[in-house]
Amino acid sequence: MEERTENIIFENEEGEEVSFFVIEQTMLAGVNYLLVAESEEDEADAYILREIEEEDGQTVYEMVEEEEELDALSKIFSELLEDVEFER
Repeated sequence: MEERTENIIFENEEGEEVSFFVIEQTMLAGVNYLLVAESEEDEADAYILREIEEEDGQTVYEMVEEEEELDALSKIFSELLEDVEFER
């Protein structure tokens, strides 16, 4: 996997800030999605975040949790990143 240096800060449900490395991004139905991981290690857990622009113009991210949406996005990201395997 190629190295990524871009990262984002995500605020989890407990209000804690978590830094994620952006692995890849894609757009589906006009919505931007990010494939992120907590570390740059090969075996790191990955998450898919949906980008949302709030009314005040600020960009925020939320975890994608719906099964159908996750399945569709996992297929897209695995095509974009041929050397990545997704496990659930």
